[in-house]
Parts: sequence; structure tokens; C-alpha cells
Amino acid sequence: MNEPAKSQCAPLPGVAEALRRAALRARELARQTHTPVVLYRNGKVQRQIPDASAPSGGAGPAKG
Repeated sequence: MNEPAKSQCAPLPGVAEALRRAALRARELARQTHTPVVLYRNGKVQRQIPDASAPSGGAGPAKG
């Protein structure tokens, strides 16, 4: 059986960091537009509105 090339098996460099940056941008945009962010946590879908007081744009529970 042929083994896949190492470049195909190794994780792409920078992907995790790019996903973190994209998540931060999405939270910041949601905070600016007062739009809930949809998350999947503990087997449940949750809507949260990012909290402006959190330094990293953390999310608090959605109201309503």
C-alpha cells in the first residue's frame, strides 16, 4: 500500500492561528452590529451577543 506524502499528512501551517483571527473578527463585527454569534457548545447550539466589556470580544448569553 502506498503511503501518502508527508506534506499531505502534516497540518497546514498557520491554519489554527488564521481561524482564531477569523473568530475574533466575527465577534468584533457582531459586537458592532449587535448581532448574535452562533456557537456549538456541549452538544447544543447557542446564540450569544458579544460583550463589549470583554477585552477579547467575549460573548455573553443572547437576550430575547
